[in-house]
Amino acid sequence: MDQQSYELNDLVEMKKEHPCGSNEWKIIRMGMDIRIKCQGCQHSVLIPRKKFNKNIKKIIKKEEK
Repeated sequence: MDQQSYELNDLVEMKKEHPCGSNEWKIIRMGMDIRIKCQGCQHSVLIPRKKFNKNIKKIIKKEEK
Protein backbone atom coordinates (compact mmCIF):
# COMPACT_ATOMS: atom_id res chain seq x y z
CA MET A 1 0.00 0.00 0.00
CA ASP A 2 1.35 3.41 -0.99
CA GLN A 3 2.27 5.50 2.06
CA GLN A 4 0.54 8.66 0.85
CA SER A 5 -2.68 7.00 -0.33
CA TYR A 6 -4.45 7.37 3.03
CA GLU A 7 -5.28 10.53 4.95
CA LEU A 8 -6.87 11.64 8.19
CA ASN A 9 -10.50 10.47 8.67
CA ASP A 10 -10.28 7.79 5.96
CA LEU A 11 -11.98 4.46 6.64
CA VAL A 12 -9.54 1.58 6.14
CA GLU A 13 -9.66 -2.20 6.35
CA MET A 14 -6.84 -3.94 8.20
CA LYS A 15 -5.58 -7.49 7.59
CA LYS A 16 -6.65 -8.64 11.07
CA GLU A 17 -10.10 -7.84 12.43
CA HIS A 18 -10.64 -6.40 15.89
CA PRO A 19 -11.74 -8.82 18.65
CA CYS A 20 -15.20 -7.17 18.57
CA GLY A 21 -15.62 -8.54 15.02
CA SER A 22 -15.37 -5.27 13.08
CA ASN A 23 -12.84 -4.84 10.30
CA GLU A 24 -13.39 -1.11 9.64
CA TRP A 25 -11.09 1.46 11.18
CA LYS A 26 -11.05 5.26 10.97
CA ILE A 27 -7.73 7.12 10.95
CA ILE A 28 -8.03 9.73 13.71
CA ARG A 29 -4.38 10.84 14.13
CA MET A 30 -1.33 10.80 11.88
CA GLY A 31 2.31 11.41 12.73
CA MET A 32 5.19 9.05 13.47
CA ASP A 33 2.47 6.78 14.84
CA ILE A 34 -1.05 6.41 13.48
CA ARG A 35 -4.10 6.22 15.77
CA ILE A 36 -7.02 4.28 14.38
CA LYS A 37 -10.49 3.88 15.89
CA CYS A 38 -12.56 0.70 15.54
CA GLN A 39 -15.91 1.48 13.93
CA GLY A 40 -17.57 -1.42 15.77
CA CYS A 41 -16.76 -0.69 19.42
CA GLN A 42 -15.05 2.77 19.16
CA HIS A 43 -11.82 1.48 20.78
CA SER A 44 -8.73 3.32 19.53
CA VAL A 45 -5.26 1.88 18.97
CA LEU A 46 -1.92 3.63 18.39
CA ILE A 47 0.25 1.83 15.81
CA PRO A 48 3.72 2.74 14.52
CA ARG A 49 3.46 3.95 10.90
CA LYS A 50 5.70 1.14 9.62
CA LYS A 51 3.43 -1.53 11.17
CA PHE A 52 0.31 0.27 9.91
CA ASN A 53 1.69 0.30 6.34
CA LYS A 54 2.35 -3.42 6.60
CA ASN A 55 -1.08 -4.31 8.03
CA ILE A 56 -3.41 -2.11 5.95
CA LYS A 57 -5.45 -4.10 3.44
CA LYS A 58 -7.42 -1.42 1.58
CA ILE A 59 -9.05 1.99 1.84
CA ILE A 60 -12.81 1.60 2.16
CA LYS A 61 -13.81 5.26 1.93
CA LYS A 62 -11.86 8.48 1.46
CA GLU A 63 -12.73 11.55 3.53
CA GLU A 64 -14.87 14.02 1.59
CA LYS A 65 -13.31 17.45 1.43
